[in-house]
Order: sequence, then structure tokens, then C-alpha cells
Amino acid sequence: MPLSFNGQRILILGAGLTGSAVARSLAKRGGDLTLADENPSVTSDYPVIHANNVLIQDFDCVVISPGWRHDHPLVIAAHDAGLPLLNEVDLAWQIKSEIAPGQKWLAVTGTNGKTTTVEMVAAMLESGGVKATACGNVGQTVIEVVDRSDAYEVLVLELSSFQLHWAQQAQFVASAILNIADDHIDWHGSFDEYAQAKITILDRASTAILNADDGEIVKRTSHWQGHKVFYTLDTPAPGEIGLVEELLVDRAYVEDPQEASMFAELAEVKPMIAHNVSNTLAAAALARSVGVSHEDIRSAIKGFRPGRHRIETILSADLINWVDDSKATNPHAATASLLSYESVVWIAGGLAKGAQMEELVERTSKRIKAAILIGADRALIEAALIKYCPEVPRVLIDGESSDELMEKAVTAAQGFAQSGDTVLLAPACASMDQFISYADRGDRFAAAVKKVVGK
Repeated sequence: MPLSFNGQRILILGAGLTGSAVARSLAKRGGDLTLADENPSVTSDYPVIHANNVLIQDFDCVVISPGWRHDHPLVIAAHDAGLPLLNEVDLAWQIKSEIAPGQKWLAVTGTNGKTTTVEMVAAMLESGGVKATACGNVGQTVIEVVDRSDAYEVLVLELSSFQLHWAQQAQFVASAILNIADDHIDWHGSFDEYAQAKITILDRASTAILNADDGEIVKRTSHWQGHKVFYTLDTPAPGEIGLVEELLVDRAYVEDPQEASMFAELAEVKPMIAHNVSNTLAAAALARSVGVSHEDIRSAIKGFRPGRHRIETILSADLINWVDDSKATNPHAATASLLSYESVVWIAGGLAKGAQMEELVERTSKRIKAAILIGADRALIEAALIKYCPEVPRVLIDGESSDELMEKAVTAAQGFAQSGDTVLLAPACASMDQFISYADRGDRFAAAVKKVVGK
């Protein structure tokens, strides 16, 4: 029987990209839709009411957009009223099961590297002649990609901890967990709750692709009884994927695990920095799980470059590199970024989202030549710098506008940078206190570098 919502009064919490995509799909299936949002200026093709004005008894079911917390009054009210609580990923799975039952789903989560990895997997699948796309927390929503007449063979889903908190039905050929570190503690309430949300990606997976170099992942998946494929930057054991000298090799998806097949040469991974190599290994494992050949994976690796604002070199002048890693929105990502360079003039700060900065600064203190600090929670970073490397110069920057702020930050960084240094925007924080998004922050950094340094 076709999936139908005929006559059902459906409340969609959130009128953003996810809520709007869900509304379009459920409207085709007869739903009577109302969207609720806390932004009074939001508009939609469907009725929108402010969250404060919702009467939960007027509805038959509720669809929760990922960012809505489990303790939001409307979510609690829906739960207390016994209303079904639906979510976009599971609705997409139901639609997929009806109109594209042969479609396979792969999934990726982790604190950092998700977008690069899913895009890399999609490139590997396309290289192998598979009709595939990356979606979810990147590109189009899952429900948009599923609800189409010309179905993809494979979807590669980037799933955030918010999405995983709500999802309960979707099933995956293989799921990868890249890393687990402090992030979104303000939303989940604790690191343990955040980490547990990540681990739930394995609940309905046939194969787990796991980072053997991440202690949290190894510890928290030890109980899982399914098929595990570990990947590592060290020499892989039989059944694993990893590095042998200057080669990326497969000892998991081979006839004889005592032997190894090559994915690529290390030099073919660009940029050739540790966390990008690790992401490449995860992507290769996912591609192998649906049968893509080593040769097609190597071809994709050779041609792949991460998207913008991810270790993106903006300018090289006077033997100084200016690098935009605005996507490093938490301490774990910023740590990986800082450890990729020997001598860094670091631009950092923003909204910490409940994360702590001490471990980040302690691990990277020998790489930091000077720190240019911006944003609402810069005091957290400054305190860690004072504790672990008090000799490092610190400059606090304010500005009347986002452009002025970034130009002042770049000018201050230029005053410290010398031949061989990298000026690195790796904020370790979210951007919304001073910028529209991490992309906006990166764009303004690039514009300031070209204006101040490139003139």
C-alpha cells in the first residue's frame, strides 16, 4: 500500500531546509501541514505559526527537525499527548522502501570530517559507475533525494548527532564513525550523551567502519557484535585497512587477508595531512563495502579535493601560507588543523557550544607562534593559552562589522607572520555570534587576506 498521510494533521517543528523538504513530500501524500518555528520572520509555502502559539491537541502527529531539543516544550507536549514523533531520515527511509526498494544506504558520522568523507565516498562510487550522491547534513536533505522518479543506486548520508538522536528506522549497508570528541555538549547535556548518539548509527548497520586510532570509538563499540572493519594510520592487521610505508592498503575486502591490495599512494591524497588521510581510508572502506574496485577508488582519490573552508590555502606570499579552515568549528577539528603545520599564527574564537579549550591548547602549544582571538567565547581560549603557553602573544580583536573584524584580525596576524609560518583560521568555535555561518566567516577571511596581504 502506498505511503499515505491523507487527512492527518501534521505539525512540523522547524520551517528551515529540513522542515520545508518534509512538508513538500508529505503534502504529496495528503498531509494537512502546519509548520512551527521560533523565528517570527520565517516564510513558507505552507502555514507557519510561532512555536509559542501551537496547540498540540490540534494535531495527529509531529515531525521533528534535527536541531530541536528533546526537552523543548513542544516536544514534551507531543510526547505527553501520545502523538507519534517522526523525523526526516526515517520518513525518507519509508518512502525509499516504497519507491526505490533496491537503493542502498551508507552512512557517516563523527565530530569532524563528515562532509569531506561522504563527498569522497560519492566520488569513489561514481568512479566505479554507480549512480550515487552525498546527502543529509550536506547538500540536499535525504527526503528530497529519495522522493524522485529517477532513483539513485546508493545514497551516502552525512548524519549529525542531532539527526541520530531522533532516527530509529533507517538501515545501512555500512556505517562509519570517524572520531568522537567534545561538541554540541550544550545540546546533548553531556559528552556521554553526545557520544552515545554517535554510536547509535550502528544500531541498524550490517558493517561498522571504525577508526582504530580513536580511543573513544574503540571503547564504545567493543560491545557491538556485527562485522567490524577498522582503519588506521598504522600498519593494518588482517581484516583492517591502513598504511604500509607510503601506500594506502586494504586487508579487509580482499580474498586473502594475509595479503594486501593497494588503494593509492600516500602522495596522491591531497592535502596529505593526517586527518585527511584517515578520512580517505574511511571513505575507501565504505566504497569497498558496496563493491567498488581498488582501481576506481584510486582514480577518485587522485582527483578529489576537499570542499571550501577545509584546510583551503587562500594565498601563499613571501613564503607565508594563509589557510582557511573555518569548518574547524570545535576543538577536535582545530587540533587536527594546528598539528598539520609547524609554526602557526592562529586566528580563533566564536561560540564554544559548551566545549572546553584546554586540551586543544595543551596538545598544540608548541605549534602556536601567536594567537589572534575573536568572538563571544574567546576568553576560554585565552585562559588556556595563559595556562599552557603564557609566552605566546595574544591579541583580542573587535570590530563594528564582520568585514572590519576580519580585516583587523588579518592585519594583526600579518604583524607576527614570517617566512615559513602559516596564518591559520581554525576557530575551534561556531560562527553565529559574528557571522552568518562558517562559510561566511571563511569568505570574509579570504576577502580580508586578499585585501590586506595580496595588495
